[in-house]
This record gives sequence, C-alpha cells and structure tokens, in this order.
Amino acid sequence: MHYRRRCKIRAPCCDEVFDCRHCHNEVKNSMETNPVDRHEIPRHEVKKVICSLCDTEQNVQQYCINCGVCLGKYFCGTCKFFDDDISKEQYHCEECGICRTGGRDNFFHCEKCGCCYSKIMEKGHPCVERAMHHNCPICFEYLFETLRDITVLPCGHTIHVECVREMEQHQRYSCPVCSKSMCDMTNLWKKFDEVIASTPMPKMYKDKMVWILCNDCGENSHVQFHIVGHKCKSCKSYNTRRIQGNPGTSCSSRMSEMIR
Repeated sequence: MHYRRRCKIRAPCCDEVFDCRHCHNEVKNSMETNPVDRHEIPRHEVKKVICSLCDTEQNVQQYCINCGVCLGKYFCGTCKFFDDDISKEQYHCEECGICRTGGRDNFFHCEKCGCCYSKIMEKGHPCVERAMHHNCPICFEYLFETLRDITVLPCGHTIHVECVREMEQHQRYSCPVCSKSMCDMTNLWKKFDEVIASTPMPKMYKDKMVWILCNDCGENSHVQFHIVGHKCKSCKSYNTRRIQGNPGTSCSSRMSEMIR
C-alpha cells in the first residue's frame, strides 16, 4: 500500500518478512502507546529481499537473481529502497542519509537545519538547529522520516501541513514550539485596536501599567493594562504575555475569541 514494487524485505530486527519498512512499523507499533517502546526497522541494515514473482530470497539488489525481474525502477542500495513509481523523482541525499522525493534539482540540503528544503527557500529561510530531527509538536510523529507533507513556519520550526490546518480549525495561529505568529495577523491586530478603543477600563484600572514580553519580536514593553490585550510597542503585535505584576492570561490565548 505504500510503494509499487516487486519484492518484500526481511526485517533484520525481528527476522520477519514484510512488504516494506512502513508495513513492518505499522504492524509492530499498532498496539504500542509508549513512543519509547516503538519498534521500527533499521532501513540501512536490511540484507535480504524476497522476489514477489518467484519467491526467491536473495541479497539486496535491483534485479532478481532467479527470474531477472526488476524489483523496482528506482533502487537505492544505501537505503535498501525499491519503488516502481519514478514520477516521485526520488533521489538519495548523502547528508540526510535517506532517500527523498521531488527531484534532486529542486532541493538543497541545509547543514544547520540538517534536512532538505525546496530551493525556493534557499536564500531566505530561517535556520533552526536540526529543524526536522524532532517529533511534530501536534501529532508527535517523527518529522525527519514522515511520509506526510511538512511546512516550515516563519519562525523556522517545522510541522505537518495537515496539523497546521487542524490548528487553524481551532483558531490557533501561533507556533506550538516558540509561540510566534504563524501568519500575517495585521487584520486581527486592527480588530484588537478597535475593541480596546471601544472598551474603556474601570477607573481603578485606568492608570494601571504592566510589563509585557512580545512573543513575535522578543521585546519588553511597559504598557497600559487592558483586559482585552496588550500591544507591543516595538512591532505592534498583540501576541504578548505579562511578565511582571499579577499573573494574567496571555493575549495569544484570546485570539480565538476575537476571531469569532
């Protein structure tokens, strides 16, 4: 179900036969709830494949030693990977150590981020140390080897595209890792301005001042207290949190209510 190919693999970790490493991982982890106990196949250690046409077990190679059939039009001897669907434009990235899709000419490997990105991002993407070598902050799937589409947020952190869409459905627009805004919030900040201007505070709070930290630009500001939110004096963002005085709710947590 994962690839078009004419072979199966013998898993070096459990000595069982599976159609591919993903089939192995899904079967072995279907009942596992603890990520620490996950049982995943070490792809580079696969040594034996079984031809799907003649059932001959043999060392990893592109053509069956018995019937001569091509086990996969795309073949990587390093990853022990076979796939007949070459429209994916697979290529092996030496720096990543695994095969990628999308065409070698369309991607570059960022040394600091430790992964391949589209060349569209080559001159302007924000670098984050080993950006893909962690779990998605929403679904917790390991991003470096995921089969699902990934997006790079303006802050440089990575996340599944579908997880971002799920966040948007729940009116969440800040990075779950660093809390920076994930998109242009200018129109929402204008709405905050209008609501604050039309909502005067009671006399006892009229001259109250508080210190805030901006999640977007990182600057501290001393601003007038308001129950709706606090605006950063530097970048004009309302994605802020109080850092002195009585504990209060960060403005970012009120975004969903304002959008509604």
